[in-house]
This record gives sequence, structure tokens and C-alpha cells, in this order.
Amino acid sequence: MMDNIVASKLYRKGSVAYVSKSGGMSNELNNIISNNTNGVYEGVAIGGDRYPGTTFIDHMLRYQADPECKVLVMLGEVGGVEEYKVIEAVKQGVITKPIVAWAIGTCASMFKTEVQFGHAGSFANSQLETAAMKNQKMSEAGFHVPKTFEDMPSLLKQVYDDLVSKGTIKPEAEPAVPKIPMDYSWAQELGLIRKPAAFISTISDDRGQELLYAGMPISDVFKEEIGIGGVMSLLWFRRRLPDYASKFLEMVLMLTADHGPAVSGAMNTIITTRAGKDLISALVSGLLTIGSRFGGALDGAAEEFTKAFDKGLSPRDFVDSMRKANKLIPGIGHRIKSRNNPDLRVELVKEFVKAKFPSSKLLDYALAVESVTTSKKDNLILNVDGCIAVCFVDLLRNCGAFSQEEAEDYLGMGVLNGLFVLGRSIGLIAHFLDQKRLRTGLYRHPWDDITYLLPQLSQQGRPGGEGRVEVSV
Repeated sequence: MMDNIVASKLYRKGSVAYVSKSGGMSNELNNIISNNTNGVYEGVAIGGDRYPGTTFIDHMLRYQADPECKVLVMLGEVGGVEEYKVIEAVKQGVITKPIVAWAIGTCASMFKTEVQFGHAGSFANSQLETAAMKNQKMSEAGFHVPKTFEDMPSLLKQVYDDLVSKGTIKPEAEPAVPKIPMDYSWAQELGLIRKPAAFISTISDDRGQELLYAGMPISDVFKEEIGIGGVMSLLWFRRRLPDYASKFLEMVLMLTADHGPAVSGAMNTIITTRAGKDLISALVSGLLTIGSRFGGALDGAAEEFTKAFDKGLSPRDFVDSMRKANKLIPGIGHRIKSRNNPDLRVELVKEFVKAKFPSSKLLDYALAVESVTTSKKDNLILNVDGCIAVCFVDLLRNCGAFSQEEAEDYLGMGVLNGLFVLGRSIGLIAHFLDQKRLRTGLYRHPWDDITYLLPQLSQQGRPGGEGRVEVSV
């Protein structure tokens, strides 16, 4: 933590350099040195491996050669003989600076058998490798060796004060402590700051013991048997809707699931599947055809019928206003079905709404509009898109679960087209599986179903020369 760096005064150099086997003891050595001297000059942990990359003597010789380093600290441990190389260097006068040293593991003698400590190299294969013997030999060579590790701070202070009194170390005025920002995670844990969320979710929560849908535990979803319509009401609208509303949602999914292989969405999916593409690619290719001309008229139908109804336009005035604006009425018209050949899907929706909904004013208005349009042309019927759209508006406005503002918001979000997309995805996946099951090959459209109209080119002048090109069709 940054606090330890500041507390140990590691932001400026002192006069004491250390080398330790244990990296975990570095923090403690930094603390001991900063509290009892003018601070750390350099610190290295060589690690407790049996064969480390560098050894004690490598760093002790560096410290000896560095004039700014005045006191050496060496923290060894049981196992290995690297400390003896430093002992030999002191005996030969190669290292002359004062060394405060200790070998960890003196408690090993209390056990009846040899003890393997945490590090791979902390195991004494001979008496020479024991911590007790190392401490004894270092003391005999002139190292400053405490009686216990707990005595090390006071001994280090004694050595440091002696060098100060001799003028070897000249303490300098303590510089201002740099202003270091608090660690973000630490400040957040203390409650001093909060991290602004990059995303906000109000529909589900998977952090606890049980998944929640709009606050409802997933176990209750199954216990109460709310069905896919109930799940949609929780995730799409963040509330439980009346049972008839959930049933209506399920009904819409069932009615829009598929409408045969000839429609553009299914055809795209089939062709993509036969090209050897995967499920997601085939599904998306079909979904991308959904728009104002295919399947995506629900939002437009809801908007136009609602706007006319709220303005108080009569069905005929509404039809006339759309004709004057040169606009088609979304949700009106079908290429195959007509007044004499009705779409049974529309009949099922009307029957359900009339029986279950508390009010169907917009549906009644749309049916009145249909009477006007079919008097002009037999196939200008209220199609399944338009029927679902106006019934869904009746649901939002009259089920008691939404305010007027909420109902308008959901319509503006495109929730109606979402219903068609979700439902039709069932059928598109079915067409993908059907083609895979039939093992159909790559599709190529027959020439006799294509009218080719190419331009006729005539070039004046010699071939390859400059001339005027005439194009005629």
C-alpha cells in the first residue's frame, strides 16, 4: 500500500542498504530501518530458492563500493552457505562497512528432526547450514548480530548513532512528504469515494445467491408458474402484469412465430443457411429484413391509429388524411388475405381481446377504419401487425399497470416491433434447423425467373480508338 511507502520514507534515500532472502520481510525491514536510522538507501530480496539468480555477496559487494551506502543489513535464513561468502569477504577486508545481520530459523534446534521451512532452500543439510551456526560465525567475524530478531532494531540504531557521532553519516533535514493520492480501492473501501457506474441495470441482478428478475427470485418465477409472458412482463416492463396481459404477450409470440418460407425474412434465413453459414448469421440475415415493408409495421400502426384516435378523427377522416399525405396506413392491407379470405390470426386476436381486455376502444376504431378501406379495395384489411399494435395500445392504456406517460414511453421505445422480432426469431431458427436437417445445398436462383435488361453499347470509330459511346436500352 502507498501508506507503507510513505511511512517507511521510501520517497527519499537514506544511508542503510539491505539484502534479504525473504521478499516478504522487505516491508518489515523497511519499517525497522526507517524507524531507527535515516532510512533505506537500497533494498533487495534475492528469494528463498535453492539456487537464486543473485546471492548475498553480489549485493554486499555493490553496497561496499557505493560511497553513499554507509550501513549494510543482511537477513539470511537456515539452509545454504551463501552467508559464509560474506563472512569470508569481511575476514579478508574486502567488505569493511558495518554489517547488522541475522539468520532466521534459530527455532529449528527445538525440533527433534530437521525442519523444512517455507522456502525451497530453507533446509539445513549440515550443522554449517543451521541458523544458529551462521549467527555464531557472523558474530565471530565482526558482524553486529543481535541475540534475537526482536533485538535487531535497537542494535541497528546503536550502529547508526555511532556512525553519526563519528561524522560518517551526516543527517539531512527531512524533506517535505510528497502528497500522494490515496489508493482508489482503499478510498472506496473506506467509503470516502464512490465509483460512478458505467452502466445501469434495473431489470435483473445476478450478484446474490439467487438470480432476480425485476426483484423476483427465479425460484418464485417457476413456483408461481408465470410463464414466458410473465418473464417478459418482468424484464420488459419491470412489473407483474395481469394474467390476461401475460397470456396476450404469449399469444403474440405464437401468432408471429412463423408465416411460411416465402416471406422475405424466412427466405433470407433459408438462403443464408444453404450457403453453409452458422445459426446466428442465418438468424440475423432474416431479422435484418424486418422493417416498414415486412413485419415492422407494428410501431407505425400504433402511432398512426393512436394519433388519429386521440385527435378525434372519424375513421373516414383518418383515411382521407393519410391519402392526402400520400402515406400508406401501417397495419392495413395484405397481399393474400382479404375481407372474403380473412386472416385467422387476426380473428384469434380480436376474439381474445374482446373476451379478456377491460377496454378495446382503439381496436374498435381500427375495425371501423377497416370498414372504410375495404369498401375501396377488398384486401385493405386490418392485418395481423395492425391488429396486434392497436390491441397492445389498449393493453398499455387500460390494464392499470401503466400511467399514460409510461404507456407512451414504451410505445416510443419500439416495444411493439420487439414483440415481432422475438416471435419471428422462433420461426427463423426453425427454418435454419429445417434446412440443416434436409441437408440442402447452396441455393442458386434459376435464370428463367430473372428478366435480364442489359444496356446495348455501340462504339463509333475503329476498335480501341477514341470515339463516342452510345447507350440504349
